[in-house]
Amino acid sequence: QVQLVESGGGLVQAGGSLRLSCAASGRTSSIYDMGWFRQAPGKEREFVAVINWSGSTTSYVDSVKGRFTISRDNAKNMVYLQMNSVKPEDTAVYYCAGRSGWSPSYQYWGQGTQVTVSS
Repeated sequence: QVQLVESGGGLVQAGGSLRLSCAASGRTSSIYDMGWFRQAPGKEREFVAVINWSGSTTSYVDSVKGRFTISRDNAKNMVYLQMNSVKPEDTAVYYCAGRSGWSPSYQYWGQGTQVTVSS
């Protein structure tokens, strides 16, 4: 019902910036929360950030607080992750995800986009 496609990944130097985008299509009205997750080499997938339907509430994992900003544009069916002051440990495949208001877990997932931060 919902398709998510990430873009914007690539290679960036430590201390630099990168903006990830996620385009949603299909039954986008079903999405309440949008989140970003990442999976680094040899590690499990972890939560990065989430934003509610209006964009009024956001939450971040401690390791990215003050550096990353999640935002959404419902008119364009887009969600973004602005990554500033990136660190090598931010290297991972980043996934966007969506869930309905009554879902305990994320129902919709993108294919992922690789972010590599060089020293």
